[in-house]
This record gives sequence, C-alpha cells and structure tokens, in this order.
Amino acid sequence: MEQKLSSVAKTLTSSPIQQLSYLAERRNAVNLAEGFPDFPAPSYLKDAAISAIRSDFNQYRHVQAICDYLAYQLKQMHGLDVDPLTDIVVCCGQSEAFAAAMFAIINHGDEVILFDPSYETYETCIRLAGGVPVYVALDPPYWSLDPNKLAKSFTARTKAIVLNSPHNPTGKVFTKDELEIIAGACRTWDILVVTDEVYEHITFDGERHTSVATFPGMQKRTIITSSLSKSFSVTGWRIGWAICPAYFASAIRNIHVKITDSAPAPFQEAALTALRSSPEYFDALRQAYKPKRDYLAQLLTKVGFQVSVMPKGSFFLFMELPRTCTLSDVDFVEELIKQAGVVAVPGCVFFHTNSSKLEDLSLTAISYHRRYIRFAFCKSEETLAAASQKLTELIDGSGGLKLF
Repeated sequence: MEQKLSSVAKTLTSSPIQQLSYLAERRNAVNLAEGFPDFPAPSYLKDAAISAIRSDFNQYRHVQAICDYLAYQLKQMHGLDVDPLTDIVVCCGQSEAFAAAMFAIINHGDEVILFDPSYETYETCIRLAGGVPVYVALDPPYWSLDPNKLAKSFTARTKAIVLNSPHNPTGKVFTKDELEIIAGACRTWDILVVTDEVYEHITFDGERHTSVATFPGMQKRTIITSSLSKSFSVTGWRIGWAICPAYFASAIRNIHVKITDSAPAPFQEAALTALRSSPEYFDALRQAYKPKRDYLAQLLTKVGFQVSVMPKGSFFLFMELPRTCTLSDVDFVEELIKQAGVVAVPGCVFFHTNSSKLEDLSLTAISYHRRYIRFAFCKSEETLAAASQKLTELIDGSGGLKLF
C-alpha cells in the first residue's frame, strides 16, 4: 500500500536534527544539536500556565488579548500600525503560522525564493503547498547577500521570498542595505515576503532586529511569523502568530482553524503574561546568551574550528571545520558523537545543491556545503561545561582534536 502515498510525502524523511537528538539521548551525549534551551523557562510563565489549567482554560479558545499585545509591541518596536482584530492570527507555533501562510498564497508551480543555507522546514511547507523552492546562496564566510544572484532568481512565476533574520543556522542579521535590496526587488516584481522572526529578541553586539515590513511599500506585502518559543524558552508550548494585511490573515486564520482549530488554550493564557514582560526582560535575555555564545566560540576556536564572524543573532554558531580536517561534516559529527560524546548538526542539512542557478555554482562553492557544523549555545552552564570537558579530553599534542 506504500504506493498510495502522495508524491510529496514520499520525498519526506525524518529530520536529521531530531535524529541526532535521539542519538544523543541513547548515548547520553551532550546535545548541542537541537535549538531548544535545556534550562528552566521563567517561573512566572510556568505559574501562569499552571494557573490557567487550574482555572479550566482547557477547551478550544482564541485569546484576543494576545493580538492586542502583539499589535502594541509591533508599534513600539517597528512603528507599524496593525489592527489586532483583523491582522493577527494566533497559531500552533511559528511553524504552523509559516505553513498556513504558504497554503494561503501558493498555487501549484509558484516559485518561492529562499536564502541558502536555510532551515529545513521552509522547503517542506513550500512543496506541500505545491510551490517550487528556488535557492539563492549567501556568500561565505560572512553570509552576505549578492544582489546579482538575487536578481537572477526571479521569473514570471516568482510569488514570494522567505526571509529569516536573525538567521538560522548562521546567526546572521541581515543589514539594512540587504533588506532594502530585498524590499526593492519585491516592489519591482510585485511579490510577497514571508518572514521568520523568532529570534527577533536574541541579538548581540549592538545589533537590533529590523523587520522588512518597515521599509516603504512593504507592510502590505509582508507576512510576519514569529512565536514565544525562542524568546521565552518554551519551544514545546506551540504559541506563534502571523501578522499581515487582513486579506492574508483571514485566509491564514481559516486554514489554521481547519487544521488545528486553536492553539493550546492554557498556554495562550500564559502567553499574555509573557507578552507583558518589560523591555528589561529582553535586555537580560541578550545579556544571558552573549557569554554562552562567547564561551562556546572560544572553546571551538581552541580546538581548531574557524570563525570568520561571530553570530549577531539567534543562538547558533555555524563553524567551519579545522583546515587540517579531511572529514566531511557528516563524518565529523559521527566521530564527535562516538569519541567525544557531543552532538552537533552537519551543515549539509541546511545547504541545497540547486542554490541560485546551478551553472553559477563552482566546485569550491559546492565543497563548502560539507565544511560547516552548527552548534547550539542555548544551553545551561552545566551543559556547556560538560561539552568543554569532553572536547578538551580529545585534544592532541598539537592542540587539535584527535578525530582527524
């Protein structure tokens, strides 16, 4: 009966990141692979969720006050005016918001531009909606956007661009010049942008997140998706949202209701407490993550990894393998698990061989797809110290790892 599967379903496989996390559990390895915190969520949020459950907020529910607070935040952060009654949809995490956005705007054969490397979920949602992903490679080691590559990616079938900033896996924060290039292309080609802004509050070294929706003519053509998950260390609560013009929001809301009906009711109530957090909470969040970033970067540099630029956002380090390492990223991660008991993600999970135009890809460009490893630093001090100890034990006489 396997032949009854849809053509898209046949192409889907288990997430390599989740598989590595399962392997970490079986081997009792230190998990620096998956992007979720292993330290407690804020106590006041947990108390709010418990209170909501005890108050019997356990049925299908839409908490309009979430939309009210999001509209207020958007005005405060970005100066954007949105109608909380019509322009915001609460979903089961950013993932559902993004998927529903794709289902709302994509017709069969529509092309959607993504920047490579790219988080794996985007392509799946585009394909499930009947769309065609078109990849534009960001240029290492700074992962900068080449305007010429972007210009070559447009066709008469281009419907939208996916923009993730701060960026997973690289930690890049798109510059205002790059955002203007993207905005200009969208205006010229009359296309949409669907953003993933889940790391909006996790930025470093003076950087601050800017939404492309703030650029002239862009609010009407931008669908913003985000969530509580990363900013409040509650990735399992599944509270996210889409913010966009009412005609898009109405379609996304209808799709959301048909698929999941509502986001988890008690966690919607707790989300109100989260959204009422003061600006000092987000300052403290950045201040807490920065030393974790610096600690892990220093450790990895010490054992030979190459870092050309520190991540300005998110909670990932995308590190190039040591120059003396002849292993591929996959082989390196396998040996890292076996010999050091530490799990990370091979960079090839995020790269795509059809980036931009195939003829534009040199052998050098293709080779770097196997030269990067993603490490998550959204971990407790104890977890990072355990990783340090395990890696330090494998340092050879020359100061490098004994894996290669």
